[in-house]
Amino acid sequence: MSDFTLNASVRNDLGKGASRRLRRENLQVPAIVYGGEQAPQPISVEKAAFYKAIEDESFFSSIISLVVDGKNEQVVVRDLQRHPYKPLITHADFLRVDATHEITINVPLHVVGEETCKGIKDQGGELHVLSNEVQISCLPKDLPDFLEVDISNVELGTTLHLSDLKLPAGVTLVELTHGEDHDNAVLSITKPKTRGEAAEGEEGEEGEESAE
Repeated sequence: MSDFTLNASVRNDLGKGASRRLRRENLQVPAIVYGGEQAPQPISVEKAAFYKAIEDESFFSSIISLVVDGKNEQVVVRDLQRHPYKPLITHADFLRVDATHEITINVPLHVVGEETCKGIKDQGGELHVLSNEVQISCLPKDLPDFLEVDISNVELGTTLHLSDLKLPAGVTLVELTHGEDHDNAVLSITKPKTRGEAAEGEEGEEGEESAE
């Protein structure tokens, strides 16, 4: 689990105007921390450290030490609101976590073994990643930065599903708790389409459209 610490302060000047002033000063990011037995608390987070943290993919699947006016709270990122066209975070939501309660969070999938994959190297297949992240449930202490998908021995024509993923101890895939119908595909190794096959497929689609 990665180690992230953010410094923040309680925000008493509330409202859209106050948030805009905060962003114009360019030193703080408006945010809120909520969850647990405490009331939601508007805060402002130090911008430089926050922007550096969000460059790291694991930040979004890690327990973060949020120090609010000297008081440390354990949180996860729940939502980031971004400016529609500028590279700016306009607001952040943090959820408090409790060491004794499971949390539900999305973690990224990291595919490894592509260089030695049988289906790609020996059988000429192509890798198609169908999902870049999955939703898991676990205690904070068991939270992984990512889940690894090793395709070293995967052959041409194979599709890997959620049930094929190897999970660390204490980690559950949320989708699989809803039944077998939710065992979604995460990647596949397929035969590359030739130009002729692609053109034939396009002609077939055009023919179907004109028939309609």
